[in-house]
Amino acid sequence: MNKTEPYVTLTIENAVGFIEFFHPAHNSLPSDLLAELAKTISDADVNDDIKIIVLKSGGDRTFCAGASFNELISINDEEIGKKFFSGFANVINAMRKCSKLIIGRIQGKTVGGGVGLAAATDYCFATKYAAIKLSELNVGIGPFVVGPAIERKIGVSALSQIAIDANTFYEPKWAQSKGLFMQVYDSADEMDGAILSLAENLCAYNPEAMKEIKNMLWKGTENWDELLAERAAISGRLVLSEFTKETLKRFK
Repeated sequence: MNKTEPYVTLTIENAVGFIEFFHPAHNSLPSDLLAELAKTISDADVNDDIKIIVLKSGGDRTFCAGASFNELISINDEEIGKKFFSGFANVINAMRKCSKLIIGRIQGKTVGGGVGLAAATDYCFATKYAAIKLSELNVGIGPFVVGPAIERKIGVSALSQIAIDANTFYEPKWAQSKGLFMQVYDSADEMDGAILSLAENLCAYNPEAMKEIKNMLWKGTENWDELLAERAAISGRLVLSEFTKETLKRFK
């Protein structure tokens, strides 16, 4: 795989579907890559050769740097803004609706929307390098779209802490203590061994039982199509504010 061009891939090994995304800018996710990722998750859901899904990113450093900064600064009207922020909403909803359990593999730092992706997995592994940050407030918006997924995993109190303290990376052990990460490993190799072991066990379980487990775990999120669209509209409006525009210019 060419590690200079963005991609989303699906590979199947022993009934495990490995979905990998990559972008040379620290695995940030522009709209086209988000759309491809959402479609790949939905396609894996209906693929009878797949029993379990593993979501991962390419490279050995950053898991996901969040939304594409270049796209963010180019937004010039509310409708385009809403569409842009709906990208992560569509991926989270694809993960939520997927009838198969999704294991997360977080090998390094993850920011903003990337934290939302980690939270939307059903069981998430990480390394000791996988610090998390919600930086949205720092640029004049907020983690509105990914907020429900993160709140569902770590609760309102922990979400408020990382959403308000928008300049700070929180250590993986903190994320584990709040329920975002199930296990934290010293190396990616150790993590990968644990992922394969869990996936192998899950592949031997009753698919119908796992589907019902997933339905149970996501109960109460049935309104997320509408909720995340509303949240995307809030972000789409805020990104056009003078404060945010000026802040983004400084970051650029």
